[in-house]
Parts: sequence; structure tokens; C-alpha cells
Amino acid sequence: MAAARLLLAVALALLLRPGDASVHEYRGLAFANKGNAFILHAGSEGLYAASPASANATAEDEEDAAAAADAFIRFDKITFRRPEDATDSVKETTSAKVQVLVFEIEDREMIGGSAYGGQKAICCTSDLAKLGACTEGSVIYRPSQVNPGWPKLFVASFDGSDLIATLPSRTIPITKTGMYNMYFIHCDPSLAGLEIEGKTIWKNPDGYLPGRMAPLKNFFGLMSFAFVILGIYWFYQYMKSWREVLPLQNCITLVITLGMLEMALWYFEYAEFNETGVRPKGITFWAVTFGTVKRTAAEVIVLIVSMGYGVVTPTLGGLTSKVVMLGGTFFLATETLELVENLGAVNDLSGKARLFLVYPVAILDAAFVIWIFISLAKTIGKLQARRLLAKLEIYRKFAIALIVSVLVSVGWIGYEIYFKSTDVFNERWQYAWIIPAFWHVLSFSLLCVICYLWAPSQNTMRFAYDASEFFDRKDNLSLIRPAPSASKNGWSLSSTPDEKSTKNASTVTSFDGDDEENKRE
Repeated sequence: MAAARLLLAVALALLLRPGDASVHEYRGLAFANKGNAFILHAGSEGLYAASPASANATAEDEEDAAAAADAFIRFDKITFRRPEDATDSVKETTSAKVQVLVFEIEDREMIGGSAYGGQKAICCTSDLAKLGACTEGSVIYRPSQVNPGWPKLFVASFDGSDLIATLPSRTIPITKTGMYNMYFIHCDPSLAGLEIEGKTIWKNPDGYLPGRMAPLKNFFGLMSFAFVILGIYWFYQYMKSWREVLPLQNCITLVITLGMLEMALWYFEYAEFNETGVRPKGITFWAVTFGTVKRTAAEVIVLIVSMGYGVVTPTLGGLTSKVVMLGGTFFLATETLELVENLGAVNDLSGKARLFLVYPVAILDAAFVIWIFISLAKTIGKLQARRLLAKLEIYRKFAIALIVSVLVSVGWIGYEIYFKSTDVFNERWQYAWIIPAFWHVLSFSLLCVICYLWAPSQNTMRFAYDASEFFDRKDNLSLIRPAPSASKNGWSLSSTPDEKSTKNASTVTSFDGDDEENKRE
């Protein structure tokens, strides 16, 4: 109960806080002291180049530029405010300025400098000013040789003791595809406690979706279509053989329905995001929740199938509570992680905070996998011992599918670690969408295999649990005393002279069909 309350509190907190968006709003953010500069990261997104006609729009007439550009970064009513108690300390100051630096990630080496090969500085020092490389108190940058006109630097100045400085509204057309970064920087310690309000708008040619997320809209559209096709196949088989349906097949129906809802919600979420530039947090919350319920249900179904539920055993017995406990814990851990990743601002999470959420999910997932394979090995062993060839064949195919999916998952995790560790600056942002998309494809593929193996049909009941298949006649006969055997001279040899036992044994022998005399009768 306490865990459920915690999850609800996390969900409400994330719904009320700003998350990832192409409309970046700034309020209540603080500048961080890095070296000799005070820096606030204002956003970073992958942007595709505008069309040639749009790129030729000039920034002299901002309204025309905004109307013509189909890929841009726009400043909208950004103001910087000094604390009111700083009035006395700034009277003697003639001016102070906040600078806005926008650059493409390939130009990162153009930012900062050092006078004599020492530590790199962001703000121009007196030594660099003496060399004529920059103006003291300004951000150091050099023009890019590859992308003319970049990096771009804009200034908002405080005049005398003014408490407010405003950054003029402007639109920057994007003429080159790349990962763009924006920083608010000031070099003046007198601006300590500076507050910022306003927003910037980042737009791609096809909408407001960030470049690394834009392909996912079409992907979820395709996945929705794939689930519809799978659903039509499954429900058609289900209706044809609805009288023969097993409880396990009802569980599979639930997973398919949840998958259809999840993919549809993600598609509408991305479509709305693309139109407005702000994540529709209500849709996002339900997409995450349906996805987590589906993932948990799928894990539990694979586990109980591996245990032989409905095929080898009619119930899970004393393991039911353990399965429910593992599934419930997995749901809470996964839901919390997914809500934070999709509703919260991912950049706000430190490495330790993120690991705190990722580790429980990984450990619980590993627990599911280990338990599944241990149970599957036991179930296959039972089927081999009983020589139930039809059920054994279907479980062998199921085991092969699970082994392949686990091996592929491990390989992909290794690739994902390599991809992220070698792409520190997100230069391969155009391919980042493949990482989350792969997991959806893999889980869908495994679901298709399960639907194929356990599809409803007229012969469904032959895979259902049958107590007579597991009645071992030899084991029961071993508990009955052996029948007397006759010698050649007619003497009866028995382990006991009890005549009643001999008659009972003869009866059993007759039931087994091995007594020659009974056969003749």
C-alpha cells in the first residue's frame, strides 16, 4: 500500500513539473558556477535543416523570418532579473550583461580558450584580453570554418542599477542538420542569484518533435498497425474456437489488447507533441501505464507457461503468492522508472539517481529470466519422462524462442552500452530512436511466437492439463504385492501364504492383461 502511494506521489509530481519539450520554458532555474563562468543549460536538440527557400529568410524582419522558416530556434520574451536586495551593490556598476550562446555540436571546440596553454576558460580573462583575442568579461568563441555565421552570440544588458534585462525576440533559421546547444552565460559575480523567465521554441521542418524522437511517431504508427493485424488473427481464431479456449489463451488476449492500446496512445502522444511542442502529460501517463501493465502481464504469462500451468499442472499451488509478489514489485519499479524518463526532464537526473531507478528493474527482470528457465527445464523434463510428445514439441519450440530472445537482448544491451558510451555529445542523435524501438519490436516478436504456439483451435484441449496423463501406473503397481507364480510341477510360489493376497494379485494381473489364463477365458 505504501509503495502504491509512493508511485502516485511520483506520478503527480511529474505531471506538474516541466518535462522534455520543444518549447523550453525557463522559470526557477539557477546558474551553475563552472570555472570563471556562470552557466545555465537552456536546451539541446537535434534539428534538421530547413528548406532552401526558408533558409534564405533574413532576420531583419523577424515576423517574415518566423513565417518563412520551417526549422528554427526562436526566443520568446526572455527576461533576466536581479534579486531586489542587489540594488545597492549594483549602483556603482555601469553595466552587466548576460550572453546567450547557440552552437552546433561540431563547433564545440570553437568555444573557450586559454592564454598560455593552461586551463580552458569560457569567459575572457585579462591575459587573453591583453593578447587581443577577446574582450574581457565576454564569452570566448571563434567563428566556425565549416558552418559560416556560427556559433551565434546574443547579449542582454543591464544598464546601471536596472534590475531587469530583456533579450530581444528573434528567430534563428536552421540551415544545417545537427545537434544544437544553447547556454545562458554571464561572467560577472555581481549577477549572483540571477533569475530568468521566458521560453525558446525549437522547431523541425515536420513539426515540434525533437529530431531524435521524430522517427518514433511513424514507428508507433507502424507498431499500432502490426498489433491490429495480430489482434485480427488472434480474435478470429478465438471466436472460431471459443468453446475450447484455455485460461492461458485469455491471458494472451489481455496482453494483445494492452499492446494495441499502448501503441495507439504512444502514436497519439507523439502526434500531439509534434503539433504543440509540449508533451501531453495525461496521454503520456496512460501510455506509460498501459505499457507497464502489458510488460508485467507478459513476464508473468511467460513464467506461468514455463511452470506448465494449464498443461502440466492445473494450478500453481503455493507459488501463486510468490508470482504475484514478483509481478507487483516489477510493475511498481518499472512504472516509476518509465514515468521519470518520459515525464521528467531526463537531464535533471544525476547518474546516481538514474541508477537508483534502473537497478531495481534490471534485478527484477533478471529474477524473472532465471525463474523462467529453471521452471521451463523442469516442465520439459516432466514431459519427456511421461513421453507426452505433442506437448513436449510445443515446449521445445517455446524454449528455443526464449533462448533466442535472451541472447538477442544481451547482445543489444552490449550494443546500447557501446552506443551511449561512444556518443558523449549525442552526435549520432539521428539513430538514437532505434534503441527504444528495438525493445518494442523484440517483445512484439516474442508475443507473435506465443500466439502461434498457443493459438485457439479445435485441438486446443489436447494441450490442456489431463490428470490421466500423469497417472503413473507402474508406480502404483509397485505398491501392490506381486502375484504368485506357478512352477512346472504345479506348486504355487508366493512371497506369503496368504490366500487372499494371492487372489488380489491375480485380479490385478488380470486387469493388466498379462495373465495367460485370464486371456483364455
